[in-house]
Amino acid sequence: MISDQESLRATERRHSRDLILPREQPILWAAIAGTIATVTVFAVAQGLTYPLLSFILERQGTTPGLIGLSAAMTPLGFIVSAPLIPALVRRFGAAWLAILCSLFAALTLFAIAWTQELWAWMPLRFLLGFFANPLSVISETWLITITPPSRRGRIMGLYSSIVSGGFAIGPLSLGLVGTEGWSPFLIGIVAFLLCGMILLAVVPRLPDMPQDGEATSVGAFLALAPLLLFAVFTAAAFEQILLSMFATYGATLGSAEERIASLITCFIAGNALLQVFLGRMAEQMGSMRTMLFCVLVSLIGCLLLPWAFNSWLVWPLVFLWGGVSFGIYTMSLIQLGERFTGQALIAGNAAFAVAWGLGGIVGSPATGLAMQWLGHRGLPLALGFLSCVLVLLLLAKMRRAR
Repeated sequence: MISDQESLRATERRHSRDLILPREQPILWAAIAGTIATVTVFAVAQGLTYPLLSFILERQGTTPGLIGLSAAMTPLGFIVSAPLIPALVRRFGAAWLAILCSLFAALTLFAIAWTQELWAWMPLRFLLGFFANPLSVISETWLITITPPSRRGRIMGLYSSIVSGGFAIGPLSLGLVGTEGWSPFLIGIVAFLLCGMILLAVVPRLPDMPQDGEATSVGAFLALAPLLLFAVFTAAAFEQILLSMFATYGATLGSAEERIASLITCFIAGNALLQVFLGRMAEQMGSMRTMLFCVLVSLIGCLLLPWAFNSWLVWPLVFLWGGVSFGIYTMSLIQLGERFTGQALIAGNAAFAVAWGLGGIVGSPATGLAMQWLGHRGLPLALGFLSCVLVLLLLAKMRRAR
């Protein structure tokens, strides 16, 4: 547990980062831009992979349960790799670890394109998550470390917006190049390789990973912020389920692949365009209240989706739904930066990756089974249940804080 004296020193360090000399500002913003660019390109590859593989498996006649299980392999890789990241960063350095992982992720996606077979994809999708996860953890830790606290809401909102834009480009590209052959896979492979190239360019401007404070394990961080981790779990479930299972949901209702891919793009576009607004809202109202707002609107979206899916109202609904559901994760990042520094911050980002992975592992297969038992209604019911639980936990937390 962090002592009062350590908390005071952490607060002083956060305030000191607000005092940025004018000559340091170009270096700071170059580092921020390079870090965001790295994760954005990573997001392009991830946003393309989930719906692409789901479309291929759907054409092969794979059941929704197996499609969900296959999709869960990538977040399982997140979970397994996350506890190793703090030690690997200390041993090999953050920059070289991230660069190597981008190369291995590209090679893994090449192997997935080469095999085109469900059971071979299971271990390969696991490796994809294992190698891709450090890219996200390291980049977010860098970003939180160098972001001035007074601007954290806006910058983290901008970060989430740009990264969500990368996710949107993924499924959007499927509408341009299709879901057959090598073309869609090459987009993801090139994106992972670009991650490594961008990192090579910006490493001289990036600070060392924070090493102050006592070493904190991922397991120990769970006791420090359980509600924060459940919020990440919920946000991950929304994104993973929509990316991996929305194709099956739409196909059940007779919707064409092109329309489903466009709706997924609209969902992620909501992520991209609403995060700066939500970040500014967090600076004014507080990140906890803004998170509660996001969860309540997400719950309303779950209730309205079946009614609106076959009408034009599904487009604004999915757009707003995408923004607020991903806003839960943005608010979690803001709270992480407000509450933790040093090695606890690295452990917290790694714990976020575990929670994100668990959200994907539990969410996609559970929703796939729910859809086998209940039909298309299983998807909004699963997401609605998660939203209800998080609303209750947030209300209890806010009541205790009074």
